[in-house]
Amino acid sequence: MNDDIVWHAHAVTRGKREVLLSQRGCLVWLTGLSGSGKSTIAGHVESLLYEQNKLTYLLDGDNIRHGLNADLGFSQSDRDENLRRIAHVASLMVDMGAIVLAAFISPLAREREQIRTIIGDHDYLEVFVDTPLETCEKRDPKGLYQKARHGEIQNFTGISAPYERPENPDLVIDTERESLDNASRQVFDLVLTKKGKI
Repeated sequence: MNDDIVWHAHAVTRGKREVLLSQRGCLVWLTGLSGSGKSTIAGHVESLLYEQNKLTYLLDGDNIRHGLNADLGFSQSDRDENLRRIAHVASLMVDMGAIVLAAFISPLAREREQIRTIIGDHDYLEVFVDTPLETCEKRDPKGLYQKARHGEIQNFTGISAPYERPENPDLVIDTERESLDNASRQVFDLVLTKKGKI
């Protein structure tokens, strides 16, 4: 890092913003295979939080790649950079006092650990949306698995690239057994009780 770059402390602190908002900022990171239901659950949780007058923001992979990360491809180095940037954006939002929901495949343990380090363990909640590959392939909302099976997409997580299951997530959601309402309520309750965020 350039020695001429110095972090500037502001008069309005995170603590003051959180008092103003009557909530604590945190990042809820939903990880799982493509088609597992991450974004759907995150969107439903955001609605539940909104109903409680909580300031939230939902970060979604496709939306991020339309703007901030439009310059990145899908090589491993680009995927790493994609998640690094997302983590730093989320960190700024958490510092603002927002409850941030992030739905990203993030298949590698080292990637998720880097995100946790950037955010800080006390502000990071990891949710593993545990949906079997076969179910994700049947859903295949974007037709990506079919393309991957036909060799049209290289290094596709679950097909030609690995997904490393989280070892100690804060919550595991089995979408084969849980309804959307139940799954979303579990995440909502996690935010409420696990870290005392709202």
